[in-house]
Parts: sequence; structure tokens; C-alpha cells
Amino acid sequence: MTEDIAVEQAAAEEPKKHRLHFPTAITVLFIVMLFAAALTYIVPAGKYSKLTYDADQDSFVITKPDDSTELMPPTQQTLDSLGVSGSLDSFLDGSISKPIAIPGTYERVDQAPQGIVEFLLAPIQGVYDTIDIILFVFLLGGCIGVLNYMGALNSAVAALSRLTKGREYLLIIILSLLMVIGGTTFGLGEETIALYPILMPVFIAAGYDAMTCIAVIFVGASVGTMYSTVNPFAIGVATKAAGIAMSEQMSWRFIALIVGAVMAVAYIMVYAHKVRLDPSKSVCYDMKDKIEERWGQQGNSIEFTTQMKVSLAVFGLSFVVLVWGIVAQQWWFDYMTAVFLACSIILAFTSGLEEEVFFDKYIGGCGDLMSVALVVGVARAVNILLENGFISDSILNFFSGAVTGMSPILFIIVMLLVYVILGFFINSSSGLAVLSVPIMAPLGDAVGVSRASVIAAYNYGQGLISYVTPTGLILASLAMVDVPFSRWIKFINPLLVATIALNALLLVAQVLVG
Repeated sequence: MTEDIAVEQAAAEEPKKHRLHFPTAITVLFIVMLFAAALTYIVPAGKYSKLTYDADQDSFVITKPDDSTELMPPTQQTLDSLGVSGSLDSFLDGSISKPIAIPGTYERVDQAPQGIVEFLLAPIQGVYDTIDIILFVFLLGGCIGVLNYMGALNSAVAALSRLTKGREYLLIIILSLLMVIGGTTFGLGEETIALYPILMPVFIAAGYDAMTCIAVIFVGASVGTMYSTVNPFAIGVATKAAGIAMSEQMSWRFIALIVGAVMAVAYIMVYAHKVRLDPSKSVCYDMKDKIEERWGQQGNSIEFTTQMKVSLAVFGLSFVVLVWGIVAQQWWFDYMTAVFLACSIILAFTSGLEEEVFFDKYIGGCGDLMSVALVVGVARAVNILLENGFISDSILNFFSGAVTGMSPILFIIVMLLVYVILGFFINSSSGLAVLSVPIMAPLGDAVGVSRASVIAAYNYGQGLISYVTPTGLILASLAMVDVPFSRWIKFINPLLVATIALNALLLVAQVLVG
């Protein structure tokens, strides 16, 4: 007996082995940055000539790989002679405002490897480039900090949980479909960051886990964007760059949207139902206490006061104005941030807090989202390294040559894979469309694949990679709720595989039907 106790004591005194943990979001991004910087030493540098319209000079400006420029008259004849498929009106009215790649103009340029200095400067420049998003995140965090201190969000969640008791599944269906609609109509993306602090307590109170909330918001918006129907930042830019009408094969886009949304929402509901019946089925079950401590319902005993209701109404109205501005006025983050600045000012009066207390809680709320802001900035650094190393165009040129001369079915499948890869390196739907569609769309003509099908491959490919790419929005979304990337991968893998198969089938069917 004494020997057994001695053995147990000796075992307890032995140093515990450290378990390997998946790195945090910032670490993952720095690893990807190292990979991007290394590629600038390996991949041959090159550029396409780029075409822009200068309204001041009323002229097309061609910027060549050697950075020299040439002016040409802004006519359809000029576009035809250059092999650029976009219509003249798209340039003149500003629909195509970014430099567009001119087919057949790729040239090798001197290598521009990104060394230590460039590596260190990239995240700094990344923060500069995304300061509009970062400031939006900070002001949003300030508003939430004040509302949390008041107890307004917790009290509202308590009331909502009583209303939905027994019908909690409606939260998943309704909110997922709203995210899908936002993604397919106006490219709902970064704006969803604002929703996590509001909806996390709602899902926790309903008996779901953090991953259910992330899935409803992120997957919903991603599915909508992947199967865009009228999204001006994806389909709008891509169709204009391809020189076809936005209405071409619109029916296929709606079919894809319905099938894709049904599959994704069904997957989320099955997972959420399992977690609600047995919390141990959650992919982040070991984090349950920590998550519930931060997001769990704590407001049952707090009276839902008039000040709370008015302050929440102001906060909610800000989102209504935000959606209206994005959809009807094409707002970007400057106006969106101004909405929450106005909300902050009004909250200072409606909250009933003393001036010193208000700003203490407001600044504290901003600080809570510092990690999210850094993720946004560092993610942009990856693209900066690729662009400054002049290898983005080289990657595009390589893949455009790889698909030349294939059969229609093989061409469209390979095109999907190409856009998955390109979407990793060029994590912007409009940027990817402007750079690649003028090059890829004519390749479809040569093998008998419609340009609308090429655009569908672009949409599906960049949508697929958005599920997992560290340079996209997923790390910022996970940072909002303190869930590791490894747990997300575990959750999304089955849906990702199913979506790859679905997208391939949709593309093949679209090519066969024509």
C-alpha cells in the first residue's frame, strides 16, 4: 500500500509533457507570410500590362511591365484590338475601376525577393491598408462594451430565449438564410464581424455552442457569396470583365444558390441538434466553461430597463441604416464606421452612464477587439508580399497556360481547382475577377465553354477557399469568439468536401446543358 502511494506521488511529481497546440491566428498568418516571402525567391517574377481609364484625360492608359505608359483613345475599337472583353461603358461609368490585365501581355521582370525588411514592413503596411476595417471594428467594440456594462445585451438575450423556447431551431434557419441573402446580393463579408457579440449570447442561451453561431454567420454569408446571383463585387465585376450581360445564365446561379444553401443549412442544423442533445459532441466542448463565462446568459435577474431598451434600439437601428447604406448607396467602411460613431454619441446620452464611466467602458470595448483588428491587418500583409514580389501575375500566367486546349469537362473542373488556388493568393472577389477573368474567359471560348461557366468556376473556387484560407475572414471571425482555427477545420471539413463535389457537379451540368 505504502509502495503504491509512493509510486503515485513520484508520478505526480514528474514534469507533465506539453501537448502540442494549434498556433493562434496571428501565428498562422505569420507562417503564411513566410511562405509567401519564400515564393518570391522561387517563382519567376512577371507582370501583365494593365489597362485603366483616366477620366481626367478621357483616355485609356496602358501601364506596361516596365512601368512605361501609353495612352489610347477610349473606344470599343481599342478594347477589341487589345483583346479586352469588357464593354466600353463599364470603363467609362466606373464599373471597372481597378487596373485590368490585358491578355497575351505577360512578361518576365527582374526578380523582387521580399527579404527581412520587406517581411517586417508588410504587416505594418497591411494595417495601413485595412485601417478602414480596423477602425470600424474598434468603434463597434466600444458600443458593445458599453451595452455589456449596462447589462442590456444579457437582459435582451434572456427575453429572447424565453420567446424562442421550444423553437430554438428557428434561430438557425432564419439567421442562416438572412446571411445567405446578404452574401448573394451585396457580398456580405467583413460586416458580419459586428454580429458575433450580439448573436453569441443568443445561441449559448438557446443551448447551442460557439461553433453553431460561427457557422450560421460565416458559412451563411460565405455560401451566399460563393453562389452570388447579383452581388456587384463578384458577379457584377466578373461579368463586366468578361464582356457578357449579368443576366446571362442567371437561372443557373439561382439553382446553385438554392442547392448550396439547403445543403449548408442542413449540415449546420444536424450539427447543432447533436450538440444541443449532447454538449460533448461539440468540437469545442473542452472550451465550454470559458465560452459560457464570456458569452453565457448572465442577465436573468437584471431588470430590462427603459434605458436598456432605448440603447439597444439605437444599436439595432444602426444595423438597419448600415444595411440600407450598403445595398442602396454602395457605402464602404468610411460611411459604415460613421454610422457607429453616431451610435456611440447617442449611446453616451441614452446609457445614463457618467462621462468618465462611459469612456472607460467604451475604450475597454475597443480593446477587447484588438486581436481581431491585428488579424485583419496581418492577413493583408500576405497579399502585399506577393504583389511587391511581382509573382501574382506569374501564378495567373502559369495556370492560364495549364488549361489551354483541354476538353470542356476537364477544362471546367481544372478551372475550379485553379480558382481555389488563385483565391488563396488573391483574397478579394473583385480583385480576383479583374485580374483573372479577362485572361481566363477567352480560354473558355477556345474549348467551347461559355464565359458564364468560367465565371461560375471563379465564384465557386474563390468561395471554397474562403472557408479555410488564413488570409480571408475566417481567422478574424474566430478571433471574435476565441475559438482556435483547428476546431474550425474539424467542423468544416465534411461540409467542405461535400461542397467541392457539389460545385464540380454544378459546373459539369452547366457545361453539358450549355
